[in-house]
Amino acid sequence: MKRTGPTNIQMEGLINLLKKISIEQKSGVWKRIAEDLEKPTRKRREVNLYRIDRFTKDNEAVIVPGKVLGTGALNHKVVIAAWSFSDSAVKKINGAKGSCMSIADMLQKNPKGKNLRIIG
Repeated sequence: MKRTGPTNIQMEGLINLLKKISIEQKSGVWKRIAEDLEKPTRKRREVNLYRIDRFTKDNEAVIVPGKVLGTGALNHKVVIAAWSFSDSAVKKINGAKGSCMSIADMLQKNPKGKNLRIIG
C-alpha cells in the first residue's frame, strides 16, 4: 500500500494534536487547519506578505496552514502563525512590529480558536 499524508514526524504530531483539540474544544478552526496541513506539500498554501497586508487589520491574528513568503510589504502589526516562514518574511514582519509563531504556539495561546483568520 502506498503511503499517503505527510511524512514529517513533527507535522504528523501537530495534525494529531490539532484534531484532538478540535474535538475537545469543539472548534472548527483547528479541524480546518489540520485538514489543510494533511494535504501534499505541493498543494499546501504559500502566502505572500502583500496578501496578508491587504486582508488583515492592525493587531489581528492570522493562521497560514503552509508557508509565509516575503514578497510585498507589511504596513501594520499582525500576529502570524504558520508552518514555516521565509527569512525575508520574518524580517519584514518583525520590522512592522508584528510577530511570527508556529501553529503549535498559537494553539497553546488560543486553544478555543477565537478571533483567528485563516489566510491562503
